[in-house]
Amino acid sequence: MADKLERYRGKRDPSKTPEPVPDEAPEPRGDDTFVIQEHHARALHWDLRLERDGVLASWAIPKGLPEDPATNHLAVRTEDHPMEYSAFEGEIPRGEYGGGTMTIWDRGTYETEKWSDREVKVVLHGERAQGRFVLFRTRGKNWMIHRMDPRLRDPLPELAPMLPVRRAKVPKNAEEYAFEFAWGGRRTLAPIEGGRTSVPLLRPLAERFGSRTAVLDGEIVALQGDEVFIAYDLLYDDGRSLVAEPYRKRRAALEALEIAGARWQTAPAWPGRPAAVRQAARDQGLPGMVAKRLDSPYEEGESKAWIFVPAGA
Repeated sequence: MADKLERYRGKRDPSKTPEPVPDEAPEPRGDDTFVIQEHHARALHWDLRLERDGVLASWAIPKGLPEDPATNHLAVRTEDHPMEYSAFEGEIPRGEYGGGTMTIWDRGTYETEKWSDREVKVVLHGERAQGRFVLFRTRGKNWMIHRMDPRLRDPLPELAPMLPVRRAKVPKNAEEYAFEFAWGGRRTLAPIEGGRTSVPLLRPLAERFGSRTAVLDGEIVALQGDEVFIAYDLLYDDGRSLVAEPYRKRRAALEALEIAGARWQTAPAWPGRPAAVRQAARDQGLPGMVAKRLDSPYEEGESKAWIFVPAGA
């Protein structure tokens, strides 16, 4: 009987990689385990592995599982992996096959509805991955994966940015507002999906998001000679639109993402402190500050819920 792990062993040196490399040939087990691993290798992708005849049949999926039945994703058939790999997380050394960080994105059990050399139809029962999927071979090692039942999630919002009105004075009821700097940069709405984004500056940040889908609102500004994205609102997070949520909830969700780095930052905000923020904007040579109502939803175009107040002399 052929050893299903021969190709797997041939690509790995157990003295150089922490991956499991069993010596013995695999034996059939229950055939119902699946695992999806997020693999930050040369290019971010997700590895879907389905237990079959004592090994994990594996596909690399560059964009992860499709959310929408109308969109199929590429799935590249790779070598079978040992069952021990279903629990593997760790750092594969650079220079070794598949070098990079591997983490478990989800795992659980699955049911087989069909399994042939050209088509695999399964039902996944995980915490994050649930539902019916079909993998079908197109050419060589290239397959496609199709979601057969839709995941319940909000559609990505497509809207114009919310803009402040200009006023000379601070609103009287300051305790109902948060105050942020007006940066005077290039307004940017940044969608992030499947570890990718259309904003070139944020591509490394998008990869760190992994499979998390988000839409950030902010500005690209010049700080000490470098372009930096300043995020100050979150319109969509992991399958849920936040557009109708009040600013205070959107702000809390944004801060939970912990966006901080050399090329991207979360804008500071101070509820109820207009005088200190306006003075700080003046000291730093910024155009002014923006007062944002804590209870306001996100509205397209100019809105009285956001007020731009010049820094002044």
